[in-house]
Amino acid sequence: MATEIRSLIDEGAARLARVSDEPRREAEVLLGEALGRPRAWLLAHPEERILDCEATDRYEALVTRRALGEPVAYLLGEKEFWSLSLAIGPGVLIPRPETERLVECALAHLPADRSCDVLDLATGSGAVALAIAAERPHARVLATDLSEAAVDTARTNAARLGLGQRVAVHAGAWYEPVAGRRFDVIVSNPPYIAAADPRVAPAVRRYEPPQALFAGADGLEALRAVVGGAPGHLVPGGWLLVEHGDTQGAAVRELLEAGGFEQVQTHRDLAGRERCTEGCRPGRESSSVFGDSIAGPSRSI
Repeated sequence: MATEIRSLIDEGAARLARVSDEPRREAEVLLGEALGRPRAWLLAHPEERILDCEATDRYEALVTRRALGEPVAYLLGEKEFWSLSLAIGPGVLIPRPETERLVECALAHLPADRSCDVLDLATGSGAVALAIAAERPHARVLATDLSEAAVDTARTNAARLGLGQRVAVHAGAWYEPVAGRRFDVIVSNPPYIAAADPRVAPAVRRYEPPQALFAGADGLEALRAVVGGAPGHLVPGGWLLVEHGDTQGAAVRELLEAGGFEQVQTHRDLAGRERCTEGCRPGRESSSVFGDSIAGPSRSI
């Protein structure tokens, strides 16, 4: 029996209302996936009647999985980040929009017209590494991750985006794959959620890889490893930038200051929450594309 697109979307949205803040949009996206049509086509043809029973069965299956809490990115097998379409699958952290703030801050310390070396720790899907490479054509980016699934996914994304020649991905814990190497900028979006944090959505705990989310009782274990190893892998005047939880800014600033970093400051995301903190390894004078970095007491901006 043929069913109008509008009716299919209405039914799907009603089922997704309990798990989604945008149930209608998600229903449209899932129907588009099932039909092999862009969402814009669906919106332009709401009265079109669907005769393909296999397609409607696919849509029903997708809606059912989403209604149980499975993330849309896993259902579609992709996620957009920094206007890049990234392959995403189970076992790999789904990139969040707030992580784009980390990319913005890193780009401020990377020249657009000359070569530079960047290290991305806990790269996951490769989102941060690939966004930086896309914006800085002279940058050489090395990314690491302990997860083999993440390493495979990041390599796949580098190849599909044509960035495989400038983004190398290696398996290993933190700095193990880069022994003896130094970089101009180190970035990391490591696990930073406390194990018992009640704010974590049940669906996130159920579907996303715990090793990419949780970092001990206080959420700072991974950040301690990243900050502790950074001075030995940065050139003098090089920068470390890390993403962290919205209540961890002060603790992360203390970690960087205790590690000997200068010009320590925390940046806020679009929601006004403290999101990433940076610091400079002492050495040659450093500057950013936004102007000279300000030395002095640590601060949050």
